[in-house]
Amino acid sequence: MFQKAIVRIPSKSMVKGLSSANLGLPNYELALKQHEAYVEALLSCGVEVITLEADENFPDSTFVEDVALCTPHCAIITRPGAESRRQEIEEMKEVLKDEYENIEFIQAPGTVEAGDIMMVENHYYIGLSARTNEEGAQQIISNLEKYGLTGSIVSLEEVLHLKTGLAYLENNYLVACGEFLEKDEFKKFNILEIEKEESYAANCIWVNDTVIIPKGFPKAKQVIEKTGYEIIELDMSEFQKLDGGLSCLSLRY
Repeated sequence: MFQKAIVRIPSKSMVKGLSSANLGLPNYELALKQHEAYVEALLSCGVEVITLEADENFPDSTFVEDVALCTPHCAIITRPGAESRRQEIEEMKEVLKDEYENIEFIQAPGTVEAGDIMMVENHYYIGLSARTNEEGAQQIISNLEKYGLTGSIVSLEEVLHLKTGLAYLENNYLVACGEFLEKDEFKKFNILEIEKEESYAANCIWVNDTVIIPKGFPKAKQVIEKTGYEIIELDMSEFQKLDGGLSCLSLRY
């Protein structure tokens, strides 16, 4: 069960954020409203939310997930593969010092964005992507092993981040789409398949027996309802324009 979550208010500069989505520029005022609804959803799941102020220096900084991995035993400060995001770690280091006794760091030439890391109990799947390289992934595994945790590497061919196409919902439920449907390492799970045209909905989050999903994907909702969890739907349109999803917007621990 998660006790806390860290979020950051979107900055006005988010309109300059990294994107390959070709969905147009985000509407800042609408993004703020959607972010507020996201925080309310986390609170309704019984999580204490730590809210960081917007940082205009970093257009993508609302996507706090990428700059740290929070585990039950340590926090690992990443080294983002997107150079424009490298300095986002500085404030997060200070925030996490108050939350964790043990903090580890990814060192150059390793790169890691934690959107490429999916926790399944004590094991962490790490995707190799344009943002996370093998050196960074191996450093993650080495740091996890210091605390009795394990990790393994997953190759990516189609998606930006591992969790673009995967979400673990506890109790052996794994939301998956696209390339992940055929990977051997995931065949042991109870796969909840998301169709290609609703692939954005594969990025959903389990928070204390509630699953938060993006609004507007009825087929995906029907599939996820099979888990029996309570479901909260949130409009994520402005974050989708920046290749961002529900998991990207918080560090949950």
